[in-house]
Amino acid sequence: MLAARAAPAATQKMQALRLPASRGGSLFARRAGTGSAKLAVAPRPVSSRRRHLAISCSAAEADVAASSEELPRLRLDNLSPAPGSTQKKKRKGRGIAAGQGASCGYGMRGQKSRSGGSTRPGFEGGQNPLYRKLPKLKGICGGMKKGQKMYNVVNVRDLAALPADTEVSLESLVDMGMLRISGRERKLPLKVLGEGDIDVKLTIRAGKFSGSARQKLEAAGCTLVDGVGERVKWTREAHEAKLAGGNAEVSEESS
Repeated sequence: MLAARAAPAATQKMQALRLPASRGGSLFARRAGTGSAKLAVAPRPVSSRRRHLAISCSAAEADVAASSEELPRLRLDNLSPAPGSTQKKKRKGRGIAAGQGASCGYGMRGQKSRSGGSTRPGFEGGQNPLYRKLPKLKGICGGMKKGQKMYNVVNVRDLAALPADTEVSLESLVDMGMLRISGRERKLPLKVLGEGDIDVKLTIRAGKFSGSARQKLEAAGCTLVDGVGERVKWTREAHEAKLAGGNAEVSEESS
């Protein structure tokens, strides 16, 4: 009877004295029934890590499912700003107790306390401002118009691939994909440069032709039309001549 009672006590001691496993994957247990402290190595099952991993994955899925159930569905009637993203507007000029009362935070005197009185952006009290101290670049990088593009350029060698008796203009080149322009370039005229050779007879309507391009195109028998899309510079002489021509036409019609 004593031996029967001692057996469960020994198993309880083994369970109580079971130590955590080391990195090698072993468990240590104290042998029951002996006076000396002897340790016995118990092999750890291989599939325990996989079991713990599966348990943790299932727990994470349960947390995600629970959180998704707690969050309300996004609708137009429950839209609201995030907490802390909006603040109440300061109530200026509502008395001293409001925090921004008497002078509304602008002080008693000075230029910035007057109604409509403030300094322009970049003003530094009269000293040489930063935008005047910094060096400027030439051309378009420094804001100058001289560096900007003035023409949409095409070379003679590009036109040599076109079939004979083709009418070439800025619009036709864009439709054929030979020029890709956008934005400000749409308003610029076409200019033909003389790089390459040509032996095809074409009709070319452009704003300007270079000297070498004109020689090569005329030698090939091409018809050239200048000044297409060019912006005419206003002069007083041309303006007065235009007015005189208009007045002459009006007088002829009246007579």
